[in-house]
Amino acid sequence: MDAQQISIKPFESEDQEAVQSLILAGLAEHWGEIDPTLNPDLNDIGAYYEDATFLVAWFDGRIIGSGALVPKSDQVAEIVRMSVSPEFRRRGIGRQILERLCQEAKELGFQRIVLETTSTWSEVITFYKRFGFRITHHRDGHFGGEVHFALDLTSV
Repeated sequence: MDAQQISIKPFESEDQEAVQSLILAGLAEHWGEIDPTLNPDLNDIGAYYEDATFLVAWFDGRIIGSGALVPKSDQVAEIVRMSVSPEFRRRGIGRQILERLCQEAKELGFQRIVLETTSTWSEVITFYKRFGFRITHHRDGHFGGEVHFALDLTSV
């Protein structure tokens, strides 16, 4: 698979089922099982993320990745719902999605991007650090430890 064969497009309503399944499968992979009631935003992605930029990665007619940029204030946006199908990980797809989201954030005038992940997702923590995000703090969360990150867009 060549990185040029990947297409990254804005979420469309017909992507709903495939994107929801992709994200829930990733969560189930990490947690062992998933309670869909804890993810109500995934029941209607188009409506919930109406004011966000929600991107979908495609390969060979199949959705293989996702990520969203959600405005939090005039200066800060948050990255959420980053997910890549297991068989396509470590091929630069997550990086392509993240690059597009960061570019969108710059174009929209945001100065900072924040995100958080679970402290047990060491490969995800490494991914964000390699991209240039820095850890701002750790916090105990509902499902264990959380690692919070920030990326200053004024210096990139």
